[in-house]
Parts: sequence; structure tokens; C-alpha cells
Amino acid sequence: MKQKSAGFSMLEILIALVISLVTLMGAAGLVVRTVQQEVEAVQRLQALTLVQDMVERINVNRLVAACYSNAANGITVGADVNKAGLPDCTAGTANQNDRAEADIDEWHDLLTGISVQNAATTNIGAMINARGCITQENAATNTYRVSVAWQGLSDTTEPNNACGDGLYSTDDSRRTVSMLVRIGDLGA
Repeated sequence: MKQKSAGFSMLEILIALVISLVTLMGAAGLVVRTVQQEVEAVQRLQALTLVQDMVERINVNRLVAACYSNAANGITVGADVNKAGLPDCTAGTANQNDRAEADIDEWHDLLTGISVQNAATTNIGAMINARGCITQENAATNTYRVSVAWQGLSDTTEPNNACGDGLYSTDDSRRTVSMLVRIGDLGA
């Protein structure tokens, strides 16, 4: 006489464990990707805020806008940049020059995260390897480009912006945002 089987066999338990493991690995991958996207979004928001901050600084001190870009040469501040090496501005009054230099120093500090430090005095308040660039796009129209570049967490496509070009692990992982500033000539 045959006995009726009661409960689960070892094979059924193993199959259930494999299915559960695959499901949990998929969920863990989804969580990791979600966190990655959240970090990318926070960095992009922070970069946009820093770009807008510098645009406003240039607009406030518009009479010496060329000081912000070192005329046609452009400037780069942020990660791995010694801000002491930036040229002094000679346009406008001494107060306007000082204001422009102070604005660039403050922007450098914001880009490197100096304003936010943890207990170990490590700068934690910035995007990964953030750099800010200000270039004069067109001297005739008094147009400047303010950009922020940073290291993304994964590769996408190379941005069409020279800020930070060649300074990251790959250009496909470099992220940039920028705004154009046009200073009107109200004297004409």
C-alpha cells in the first residue's frame, strides 16, 4: 500500500528558494538604480542652482562682466583648480574688481563643497568633482556662458559643452549644465 506524501519535497523547496532569490536580486537591482538616479537628479539640481547663482552675480556686477571670464580666455574653478592662480581683474573700479574676484572665490568654494563639511572636515557639499566654467561667447554681443560640469555615476553620451572636457574618467560620464548671459549695452 502506498503512503500519501505530506508536506513539501526538498526539490520543491529548492525551486521556491531560487525563485525567491531571483525576485530579491531584481528588487535589489531596482533599488540600486533608483538611488543612482536620485543622486544624479540631486547633483543636476545643485549644478543648476550654482549656475543660476553665478548668472545673478554677473548681472549684479555687469559693468565688469569681462572680469568673470578673464575676457576671451575663460576661467575654470572647482575641483583640482588652484583659485590663487586666477588672474586679477583690471576692468572697472577697484570695488567692482574686488566684488568680481570675491564672487569667483565664493563660487569656487561652493563648487568644491567647502561650505559643508562633516566631522572629519571632508568637503561633502558638492557634486562629484564639480568644476565651473565662465567663457565669453561673443565679445560683440557681450555674451557669456556659465557652465558647471561634474562626474556622473554612469555613462551616457558626451555633452556638447567644453567645460570639464577630458578631466573625468570618461567624457561619457561627464555631466554639464549651462546658461548664457547677455549683458545689454544701455549706453548706446
